[in-house]
Amino acid sequence: MDIPSPHYSTSLRHSRFEDFQALCAGTLFVAMALVLFGQAGLLTGGTAGAAFLLHYATGMGLGQTFFLLNLPFYGFAWKRMGGEFTFKTFAAVLLLSVLTEFAPRFVSIQALHPAFAAVFGGLLLGTGCLFLARHRASLGGATIVSLYFQERRGWRAGKVQLVIDCAVLMAALFVVAPSRVGWSILGAVVMGGFLWVNHRPGRYVGS
Repeated sequence: MDIPSPHYSTSLRHSRFEDFQALCAGTLFVAMALVLFGQAGLLTGGTAGAAFLLHYATGMGLGQTFFLLNLPFYGFAWKRMGGEFTFKTFAAVLLLSVLTEFAPRFVSIQALHPAFAAVFGGLLLGTGCLFLARHRASLGGATIVSLYFQERRGWRAGKVQLVIDCAVLMAALFVVAPSRVGWSILGAVVMGGFLWVNHRPGRYVGS
């Protein structure tokens, strides 16, 4: 999930409306993915995965937990990625937290195989994060770290994110049934592979 360089011509910059619709669309895609994972008993990686672990272990609300876990990362984001990125990321995290809390009241799936939830949810996650990254935003936590290493070191964010995600999912073996962790890893691989293929540095020049 590369961050386009801010040095391109201003004619290529996104308008505020374009940023707004991307934040809304991206977080909605991700919220739907989290609903699928939650109803299938799965989880994802990164900060959202840590929120899932606490949610499953303690019963705390997923959206509330996700919002609180992201708080320590904003200082790092402000220092390393700038105020615009940090503000957009905070807005996306806040919106996703609200959507995640309320979406289950409006969406209920009677039959959901974990394989479908893993693949479709992974694609939804990748698509949502792609929208956000191309408008200089993220969903905080591990994504901030991944974006930083891509911009500063040239490491593909999809690969960095995949490593972090798999580490979180391995920790899930202490909380979730191994079969569910296996399907969750599939979802992380689908998401990471989607971003790896579709969001390469230099391919997208809007800022």
